[in-house]
Amino acid sequence: MNKKLIFGIVLGIVLIYFSVRGIDFNETLSHLKKVDLGYAAVSLFFIILMQALRSYRWGVILQPMEKIDQLTLFSVTSVGFLAIVAIPARIGELARPFLISKKSSIKMSSAFGTIVVERVLDSLSVLTITIAVLILQDLPSWMIKSGILFFAITMLIIAFIIGLVWRREAAVKIIDHVLQLLPGRLSQKIMSVIHHFIDGFQVITDVKRLLYLFFLSMVVWVVDAAVIYSLFLAFGFDLPLLAAFVIMVILIAGIAIPTAPGFIGNWHYACILGLGLFGIAKPEAFSFALVYHFISMIVVVVLGVSFLPFNKFSLSDLTGQMGEDQGARITDKG
Repeated sequence: MNKKLIFGIVLGIVLIYFSVRGIDFNETLSHLKKVDLGYAAVSLFFIILMQALRSYRWGVILQPMEKIDQLTLFSVTSVGFLAIVAIPARIGELARPFLISKKSSIKMSSAFGTIVVERVLDSLSVLTITIAVLILQDLPSWMIKSGILFFAITMLIIAFIIGLVWRREAAVKIIDHVLQLLPGRLSQKIMSVIHHFIDGFQVITDVKRLLYLFFLSMVVWVVDAAVIYSLFLAFGFDLPLLAAFVIMVILIAGIAIPTAPGFIGNWHYACILGLGLFGIAKPEAFSFALVYHFISMIVVVVLGVSFLPFNKFSLSDLTGQMGEDQGARITDKG
C-alpha cells in the first residue's frame, strides 16, 4: 500500500478521534435534527454555483490554447473533482488535465500547467481574504504566523512562474544544464513535459485576462463563504459574515493536508477549530462539520458520477497520456 495513503488514513483517523473526543452524540444528533433544511438547500445551491464558476474560470485560462465549450468544461470539472476526493494522495488532480487532453488538442502537461495557474489564483484570492480577516478580526497568533508563511510561499510560487514565462529561454537553459546529468532520452522526456507545462502559463502574459481571472477567483471564494454563512443560518448560529471567511480560510488550510479520501478527518477538525474561535461548542461544531461535509460531497459525487460515463479513465491512463505527450514532442523536434 502507498506510504502516502497509509499516512493519510492514519492522520484522518487521528483527526476524527480529536474531533469526536468528549462529544455527547445524543447532543450532536439533537443539533442535526434542528437544521433548517431551507437554508441547507441554499448552501447546496451555492456549492453547485461554485463548481460552475470554477469550470467557467478554467475555460478562460485554457482559451489562449483552445476555446472549449462550457458543457465539456463542466463535465470534465465534475469528474475531476470526484477523482480528487476519491483518489488518495492528490493523484486525482491529474484527472482534469488528462480528460481535457482527450477532448481537445491541448497536451496533458500543458493542461496541468493551467491547473497550477488555478491554484495560484486561488492562493492569491485566499491570501487577500486572509489579510482582510487578520486586519478585521482578532485571531490567535498561530493563525497570524500561518498567514505570514502562506504569503511567503505564494510569493515564491508566483515569482517562479513569472520567471518561467518571462525568462523562458534562460530558465530552460538552466533546467537543461541540470538535466544533462541524466540519460539523454530521459532528459528529453523531462524537457518535453517542462515545455508543455510552461505553455499552460500563457494566460499570465495577458494582463487584462489575468485581472478578470483574479476577479472570478474572488467571486468563487465569496460564494464559498456564502455556503458557510447559509449553514450558520441553518444551524441558528448568531455569527457575522466575517466568521464565514475565517472558517473558510482555516478549512482551506485543513484540507490541503493529504488525508484519507474525501477529506475525512481534516475537514471536521478544521470546522471545529474555526467555530471554536467564535464560541461554538464542540457538539454543535461537529454537527455543522458533518452537514457541511455531507452536502459538499453529495454535490461532488452526484455530478461526478453523472458525467463519469462520458469521461472514463483509469489511473494507468493518467501516466500513460503523459508519456504520449513526451514522445510526441520529441518526435516533433526530430
